[in-house]
Amino acid sequence: MQCRFYIMTRMQIQLPDELYQRAKAFAAEREVSLAEITRRSLEIFLARFPEPVAAQKDWKLPVVRSGGIKVPLEKLKDIAREDEESRGHA
Repeated sequence: MQCRFYIMTRMQIQLPDELYQRAKAFAAEREVSLAEITRRSLEIFLARFPEPVAAQKDWKLPVVRSGGIKVPLEKLKDIAREDEESRGHA
């Protein structure tokens, strides 16, 4: 048999009265403490919204070194003109 010890921090929170009453009733219906409901709720919430991965925080736009334009400028102008003519934009 294993025995586990958890270190817990005591804290105070402020809740709107209506939320407090609903949470208190919810806990009573399930025969658990309000503290347990709060712990479980925080665990679910934090699991639903995990911290971003460290790599995502440091992500930078990759630099692409393609070697520049491979088509000479005059040829590029001819290609653009032909494209416009084929679309009827000339």
